[in-house]
Formats: sequence, C-alpha cells, structure tokens
Amino acid sequence: MDGQELQKIAGDCTVELPGADLEHRLGPDWDLYKVRGKVFMLMTDMPGRPVVILKADPDDAVALRGRHADITPGYHMNKRHWITLEGGGTIDEKLMKELVMDSYRLVVGGLPKSEQPVDPHTYGRRV
Repeated sequence: MDGQELQKIAGDCTVELPGADLEHRLGPDWDLYKVRGKVFMLMTDMPGRPVVILKADPDDAVALRGRHADITPGYHMNKRHWITLEGGGTIDEKLMKELVMDSYRLVVGGLPKSEQPVDPHTYGRRV
C-alpha cells in the first residue's frame, strides 16, 4: 500500500468518529484532525512521500517501530508520543484503521470527562 492509499484510509476512518473535525491551519499541505480542539492525526507530504502522523502510547510506539519498517518517530512531533506511517509493505488497512482509532481514543481519554464525545475505554472495541 502506498502513502496516498494510507492517507485515504486514515481520512475515511475519521468520518464516523464523534466530534472529529478537519482543519488546515498549518498551511494547505497539512491536514489536522482534531477532537474537541485536540489533534489526534496529521497528514502531509514529506519530500515526495505522503505520510500519516498519529498519537500513540509510548510503549506501543516503540513496539510498532520495531515491527514495521514503515513506522518511524513522529515527524515534527514529540518522538515518544507520536508515530509517522509511510507507504510500503508493512502496514495494511486493518492496522491503519486500528492505529487511527487508538490515536483518537488516546486524545479523547485526555479530555475532561464532560467534553469526551465517547467513552474512550469502550468506543470502537469489539467485545
């Protein structure tokens, strides 16, 4: 899957996320996806490469980077809490959707309970 496909899948995932909004505040080549004003996903083109940048649990981020050559520390973000996903052969659609959902839940979980559009502990999880 190439970077453009990753970006399309990631963008499509956000359509049904409660409270998710898209902004272009950093310029025309940056898409910021937010929930209640807090960023949970960014998309841009690094020189010649479309990428998706997601929030991740620090321990999960280390494990993901170890297992997937196409996952690196967050581009222009805190390298401990953010990951960058590029096109290649190690990320499939299922993983992309899971990582978008995980990023969304992490950010929602950091919001005051009264501002959380969903319960981050249960939303999107299969029973």
